[in-house]
Amino acid sequence: MITYEKALDIVLSTAKACGTERVPFGDALNRVLAEDVYSDVDMPPFDKAAMDGYACRREDLKMELEMLEVIAAGQVPSMGIGPGQCTRIMTGAMIPQGADVVIMVEQTAETGPGRIRFTGEKTAVNIARKAEDVKTGDLVWQKGMPVLPQHIAILAATGCVNPLVAKKPGVGILSTGDELVEPENQPGPGQIRNSNGFQLVAQVQAAHCTPNYMGIVPDDEDATELAIARALAENDVVILTGGVSMGEFDFVPRIMQKNGVEILFQKVAVKPGRPTVFGRAGDKVIFGLPGNPVSSFINFETFVKPLLYAKMGRDHRPIILKMPMGVDFRRKKADRLEFVPVRFNQSMEVEPVSYHGSAHIHAMCLADGIMSIRQGVYELKKGSLADVRPV
Repeated sequence: MITYEKALDIVLSTAKACGTERVPFGDALNRVLAEDVYSDVDMPPFDKAAMDGYACRREDLKMELEMLEVIAAGQVPSMGIGPGQCTRIMTGAMIPQGADVVIMVEQTAETGPGRIRFTGEKTAVNIARKAEDVKTGDLVWQKGMPVLPQHIAILAATGCVNPLVAKKPGVGILSTGDELVEPENQPGPGQIRNSNGFQLVAQVQAAHCTPNYMGIVPDDEDATELAIARALAENDVVILTGGVSMGEFDFVPRIMQKNGVEILFQKVAVKPGRPTVFGRAGDKVIFGLPGNPVSSFINFETFVKPLLYAKMGRDHRPIILKMPMGVDFRRKKADRLEFVPVRFNQSMEVEPVSYHGSAHIHAMCLADGIMSIRQGVYELKKGSLADVRPV
């Protein structure tokens, strides 16, 4: 049995990129950039008005001003500003030559046809200067970072209409067990619905990868061998749930090896999720996760998700919050790193949810986060700080 840290190192050491592709920037949301993006323009591209008002010279604010023209956004001024002159200007419009300030409409009064005066005591410049945000050639978003909605805007603004992004890993998902039926079916005696498979489909989608749900595999060695072979042929990453512990029908690790999989570890010092199997076959990798849904949920977040991100060139660094305990917490054994579903109370303190073990998937529905308790730590006192990963 190896530590969580060692297991994660092994998992990440197998990460092989799935290649790159160019996509229309409108389809790049949540994709990982595979090249740096540089601006081909200054932003702003010219000095522009930061608000509606009058462009003029600051030294003329104490005199009456003659209005020369009206400049809308997108128009180019036809005249420069001289002494005692101003131009009515709209937000985003180009500042005329000679002007060094834009005074707000609210701080002006008309003194006659086409004439105004400044009524305020002072004013800001109210001009967005050319290239004050971004200069031509500046790095605006970098390789290995995800494209979020705000980055779609910068891609559009810099003309990066076909960014190079990492290909999404294809993830095959298999659920093993004679007791399983598909969710649309009514379970018979001794049966349960397959919740793991669809939970993992959703987790893969949330990691912005491509899930391939491949159904339920019965507890049969030949059927399992065929299913694993097909899954490895069709996907970059394979996830099985069930069949990996010490039961009579838990033959998945042996079948993996028959399919040319090199087993890299079979037990991890974590709770829940100790009987986790991981192996590789060339550039393909396969996880055998425990059949209990809390175990598979947590092990996806702690092992599979970092690997998927790494295969897309992204460094997955989960948010870990230091939060005060709202109650005393004690456990009987401290031989493993333990993950506990928790909720946040109104004082933003951590309290474990009612949790009956790794089969209690409803506990995750009630949880705001997962608290980790280090190996060797038996208790956390009220008020002490806990490490919490939001979910």
